[in-house]
Amino acid sequence: MKAIRKALTIAGSDSGAGAGIQADLKTFAALGIYGTSAITAITAQNTVGVTEVLALSPKLVGAQIDAVIGDIGAHAVKTGMLANGAIIDQVVKKIREHRLKNVVVDPVMVATSGDLLIQKSAVHALRTKLIPLATVVTPNIPEAEELTGMKLRSSEETREAARQIIEMGARTVVIKGGHLKGPAMDLFYDGKKFSALNAPRIRTKNTHGTGCTFSAAIAAYLAKGEGIDNAVALAKKFITRAIELSFSIGAGHSPVHHFHRFWKN
Repeated sequence: MKAIRKALTIAGSDSGAGAGIQADLKTFAALGIYGTSAITAITAQNTVGVTEVLALSPKLVGAQIDAVIGDIGAHAVKTGMLANGAIIDQVVKKIREHRLKNVVVDPVMVATSGDLLIQKSAVHALRTKLIPLATVVTPNIPEAEELTGMKLRSSEETREAARQIIEMGARTVVIKGGHLKGPAMDLFYDGKKFSALNAPRIRTKNTHGTGCTFSAAIAAYLAKGEGIDNAVALAKKFITRAIELSFSIGAGHSPVHHFHRFWKN
């Protein structure tokens, strides 16, 4: 039997199962990857909003990473919601300690509902400690603005933000264009050249967990051995189809369809 490829997600738990750890594990499974997790926070959350957030202790976060890597290992790692600076410090420590490769950093700051998921004081730690370890960083427009201090209204401003994120130490960056008007174009930059990842804009409110799913798909493809360029392109196709074939659950922003390849709504 072919060796099983594995990926670890370090992120928050979404009780509504549309984003966070749950979305990541669904994505890993859908793409044939054995997924493991280190939970950083527990949220009371559904399609309408987030009503409660409990950050776990940094020690417990670190212990989960140790337990997974010490026994199972990981061919790729993705980070999502890291609620505070102490948790970020612990995650950075463990990435270095275990020499983890193929690190996908999704700088989760705000939920689809608009709820803040990270302390403002943690943004500096994210910028200066975690991003330098990233194989790829996947901010949306508001997150890229928060990281760079810029307002992104044009393609050239978005390119400048990508340059600044590379200067922070990331190997590559994808700035997601879902918050802009027009086609759903993401900008990929590897420090040398820019590439546009285009897809038609799908008119739907079923976008809960889109960023988590996209970054998890990148991690899954990296775990399979794909190069970063191809991993990002394949992940773009996966998330586009997952949005296109989504179905409604709840009264707010329903999740994307992680298992669209296997069952129809």
